[in-house]
Amino acid sequence: SRLETCSMSTTEEEEHVNENSFVEDALSYLDQVKLQFGNQPQVYNDFLDIMKEFKSQSIDTPGVISRVSQLFKGHPDLIMGFNTFLPPGYKIEVQTNDLVNPLQPQALTPSSQSNPSIPAYTSPRSPPMQLHPPLSGTPTGPPMQNNQPVEFNHAINYVNKIKNRFQGQPDIYKAFLEILHTYQKEQRNAKEAGGNYTPALTEQEVYAQVARLFKNQEDLLSEFGQFLPDANSSVVNKKKPKLLNLKDSSVAEASKHGVGTESLFFEKVRKALRSAEAYDNFLRCLVIFNQEVISRAELVQLVLPFLGKFPELFNWFKNFLGYREMSHIEPYPKERATEGIAMEIDYASCKRLGSSYRALPKSYQQPRCTGRTPLCKEVLNDTWVSFPSWSEDSTFVSSKKTQYEEHIYRCEDERFELDVVLETNLATIRVLETVQRKLSRMSAEEQAKFRLDNTLGGSSEVIHRKAIQRIYGDKAPDIIDGLKKNPAASVPIVLKRLKTKEEEWREAQRGFNKIWREQNEKYYLKSLDHQGINFKQNDTKVLRSKSLLNEIESIYDERQEQASEENANPPTGPHLTLAYEDSQILEDAAALIIHHVKRQTSIQKEDKYKIKQIIYHFIPDMLFSQRGELSDVEEEEEEEEMDLEEGASKKHNGVPSSGSPSKSKLLFSNTAAQKLRDCDDAYNLFYVNNNWYIFLRLHQTLCSRLLRLYGQAERQIEEEVRERDWEREILELKKEKNDNPAIQLRLKEPMDIEVEDYYSAFLEMVRNLLDGNMEASQYEDSLREMFTIHAYIAFTMDKLIQSIVRQLQHIVSDEICIQVTDLYLAESASGASGGTMSTQSSRSSAEAIYQRKAEQLMSDENCFKVIFLRNRGQMQLMVELLDTEEENSDEPMEAELREHLAQKPVFLPRNLRRIRKYQKSREQLDKEACEGGKKSLEKEKMECMFKLNSYKMVYVFKSEDYMYRRTALLRAHQSHERVSTRLHKRFQAWVEAWVKEHVTRDMSAETNKWLMGEGHDGLLPCATTCQPEVLHFMNINKYRVKYGPPGKAP
Repeated sequence: SRLETCSMSTTEEEEHVNENSFVEDALSYLDQVKLQFGNQPQVYNDFLDIMKEFKSQSIDTPGVISRVSQLFKGHPDLIMGFNTFLPPGYKIEVQTNDLVNPLQPQALTPSSQSNPSIPAYTSPRSPPMQLHPPLSGTPTGPPMQNNQPVEFNHAINYVNKIKNRFQGQPDIYKAFLEILHTYQKEQRNAKEAGGNYTPALTEQEVYAQVARLFKNQEDLLSEFGQFLPDANSSVVNKKKPKLLNLKDSSVAEASKHGVGTESLFFEKVRKALRSAEAYDNFLRCLVIFNQEVISRAELVQLVLPFLGKFPELFNWFKNFLGYREMSHIEPYPKERATEGIAMEIDYASCKRLGSSYRALPKSYQQPRCTGRTPLCKEVLNDTWVSFPSWSEDSTFVSSKKTQYEEHIYRCEDERFELDVVLETNLATIRVLETVQRKLSRMSAEEQAKFRLDNTLGGSSEVIHRKAIQRIYGDKAPDIIDGLKKNPAASVPIVLKRLKTKEEEWREAQRGFNKIWREQNEKYYLKSLDHQGINFKQNDTKVLRSKSLLNEIESIYDERQEQASEENANPPTGPHLTLAYEDSQILEDAAALIIHHVKRQTSIQKEDKYKIKQIIYHFIPDMLFSQRGELSDVEEEEEEEEMDLEEGASKKHNGVPSSGSPSKSKLLFSNTAAQKLRDCDDAYNLFYVNNNWYIFLRLHQTLCSRLLRLYGQAERQIEEEVRERDWEREILELKKEKNDNPAIQLRLKEPMDIEVEDYYSAFLEMVRNLLDGNMEASQYEDSLREMFTIHAYIAFTMDKLIQSIVRQLQHIVSDEICIQVTDLYLAESASGASGGTMSTQSSRSSAEAIYQRKAEQLMSDENCFKVIFLRNRGQMQLMVELLDTEEENSDEPMEAELREHLAQKPVFLPRNLRRIRKYQKSREQLDKEACEGGKKSLEKEKMECMFKLNSYKMVYVFKSEDYMYRRTALLRAHQSHERVSTRLHKRFQAWVEAWVKEHVTRDMSAETNKWLMGEGHDGLLPCATTCQPEVLHFMNINKYRVKYGPPGKAP
C-alpha cells in the first residue's frame, strides 16, 4: 500500500531531519537490552561489540542480523525492536517457534515447498533462515477517497502523526509498522500466486488490529480508515448480529437504542464501572463490533477487563452475544506464553529456601506441559527456582571462562542442539509410523473418516509441530492441517520427507563429530589450565631485574617510613627470607644452567670456566651442599695450569695477563664456606651488588620450581601405584595404559612416557627448548599432558634459565662484580665471611670491617647483605638492603643543583655592610700576621654535601667550624673585673653566713693553729708563712709550709 511505502520513506527522512529522535530511540533500546540482561552483562557487551564491528565494516548487514538474532534468542521483543535501526529493505521476523526469518532486499522467489536442511554455517546450532522478497514494492493501485486519490504527502503526515503521538510508547509505533509489513507481504504473495493464494490477512483484519492498537485514539483510527476503503465497504456485504442495532459510530448514541432488559443491563454496567470514562470505553468496544471491525471472540476479550470482575454481567453479555467458550480454539497452542512473566516476579519478596532458592508465588501461571505423566507431576519441581544473590561488596570474584573453555562449551552446545533436532525428528517419525501402521489396518472408508488431533497421534502438541516446521518452514501450517484432515494421503509423504532429512542430518552429524573431536583434543587440556593463560605474561614481568630490585626497595622504604612515623630507629634484619627446601635439586638446576652456558658463543672460554666454578663450587659451598664435579678435560687443564710458573703475571682472580688460552686457577679452592659444609648450625656471609642479588633470586626461583615439579611427579607416581594395587587386589584387574577416561573419550592422545619418567622427560624437554629443537607450544602441551594443571609453573623455564646465564655473564666480566668476589675471598681468609652461630660474637668486628669495605666498594649502587643460614637441617637465604646513603653523600652535585645553590642570596643591607666590614678587618689582620712571620693556625672548616636522591644536606665527617658574636672578646675583657668581683663577693657572703651559723670561735682558733702548725703534739713540726697576692682582681693569701726535722721517739 501507499501508506506502507511512505512509512519507510518517512522513516528515512526523519533520520536526516531529526537525528535527536534517532539517538533517543537507540539509547532507549540499549537501556532495554541492559535491563533485560541485567544478570548477564556479557550479552550486553557482545551486542556492543557487534555494533562496533558493523561500524568498522567488519561485517555486513545480514551478518549483523544473524548475530543479533542468535544473541537475543528467546527475546522476540528485542529482536523486533532492532528492526528500527536496520537499513531500508531489511527486516527480522520472529515466528511462534522462536525461528528467525530475516528479510533482505534480494528478489528471491520462494519455492512452493520450502526445504531447509542443516544451515550452511559452521555451527549446526544456528537457526535456519530464509530469504524473502524486499519489503518495499510498487502499490497495486492508489486507494480512493470520494473518487479522489489519497495524496502521498497525506500518508507521510499520518505516519508522522502516529510517531509523535506515541513518542513515549515506541512499541506501539513499531507494532503499527509491523502490521503494515505483514499486510504488504500477504498482498505481494497473493499477486505472485496469480489468484491461487488467499491472503491470510485481509483489510478488515488489518483494521481490527490497528483498532486494538489505537484504542482511545478515535481521530487516528478514523483517518486510518481512509487508506482501507474495502474494510468499510465490506460491512454492507456481510451479515453479523448487531448488538442493540447500533449502526452509528457515535458513542453518545450507543445507549439510546437499548430497551427493556438491554437497557437494564447497560444501567447495571454504568453503575458497576463507576467511571464515565470506563463506561465510554466499554461502549466504544460495542461500536467497533457493530462496524464489523472485530469478531465476536475478540469483543469478549476486549470487554473482559471491564466486566471480568462482575461474573453475572459478563455471563449475561456472553449469552446475549451468543458466545460459546469452545467456539474459540486456537489452531495451535501458544508456546511459552508466560515467557516474560518470570522477569516481572519480585523474587526478593518470595518465600526463601536457603540462600539461592525462591518459591514462585501462588498467582504464577505454570506453562503448559502436555507430556507430563503422573510420576512427572509427583517428582518434578514446579515451585522452587534458583535465584543466586551476591553483594557488591563481596570479595569473591568469579573467574571468566577462558577462550579454550569457550571452545569446549560451544562444542557441547552445538552437539546438544543437533541432538535435540535429531531426537525431535526421530520422535515424529515414530509417531507417524505408528499412525501409518494403524491406517494400513483400516478400510478405505475408515481411512477417509480417520482424523488426527493436535498431537498428531502422539502425546505432545509442540514436539511434532516443531519437527514439521523445521522442515517445511512457512508451509508447516498447511502440512499440519493436511495431516489432521487427510492423514491417509499426507502421512506417507511427510514420513518419507522426515526420513530423508533424518539421513541427511545423521550424515551431517558424522561430519561434525570429526570436527568436534579435533577441537576437544586440541582444547581439552588447555581448558583445564586456568593459571597458564596469564602466567607467562605475568611471570615475565615478575622476573625482570627492575621488578626484583623494586620488590626489596619497596620493603626497605616501608620500614623507613614506619620508623620515621614512630620516631624510632629503623629496624635491622633481613628484608627477604627465601628457602632452599632440598639441596639435591641444586644438581638439576646446575645441569640446566651449564647446558645453556656451553651453547653460548658470546661467552669466552675463560668466562665459561668461571661460571662453572660458581655453579659447581661456590653456590653449593654457600648452601652447605656437596660440590659438583668438573669434567675430566677441565681437570686436566687445571693440573696443567697449576704447573705454570708462580712468578707469571696474573690479573685478578688468577686470569693470565697474557693472551694464553689456558684456564684460570680455581677461584674457590679453599674458602671458609667449604669447611662449614658439615656444620648444622652455621651461616655464610656475603655482601653483593645488584647483579649478584638478581642472580641469587633467580637461582632460588629456578630451584623452587624444579622442586615443585619433582614433587608433583612423585605424587603422581604414588597415585598410579596406589590405583594399580587397588585394582589388582580388590577388582582383580590389570589397568591398561590407555584406560584413562579422557583418552577413552578421545579428549586427549595417549602418552608414550611412563609416569616414572615424567621428571626426567621434563628436564630433557627443557634442554631441547633451550637448544631450539622444540617449539614452545609443543613443550607446553607435553607438560600439560604430564603434569595437568600443575604444569604452568614450568612454562617460562627457558626464559628463567636465560636470565640466570645473562646475570652470570655480568658476574664474571663486570669490574664491580669481580671486585665483590675478590673482596669475599680476601675476607674469607680472615674469617669475616661466616662461621658457626655459637662463635658469631668473636667475628663481629671482622664482619663490621667487611661491611664497611663492601659499602665503600659498592658506593655507586645498592649493597646487599646476604646470609646463607643452615639451622636444624633447614636452609634459608636472607637478604637485607643496606643503608649506604650517608657514605654516598660525597658524590658531586648535579649541575642543576649547583647552579641553584650558586645563585646570589638575598640579605638585609645593614647585615651585608657589617659582614663586609668584618671581612676587610679580618683580611687586614691576616695580612699583618703573614708579614710578621707569624704562622697562622689553619683549621678545617665545616663541610657539607647534598644527597643526589633526596637533595638533603649532610655534614662531612671530621670537619668543624665555630661561630661567635662580633666584639664579644673585647667586651669580655672589659667586663671581666666587674663580673669577677661580683661573683667573689657573692661567694664570700655565702661563706661568712655559713661560718657564722655552724663554726664557733674555738673551732676557728683550732683550725687557725692547725693551719699555722702551732700547738699540735705528735705531728711533724713545720712553719707556715702567709704571702698576700692579687689574682683576677681579688686579694688572696698564699700559704707556704716548711717542715722541720722529725723529733726523736720517746
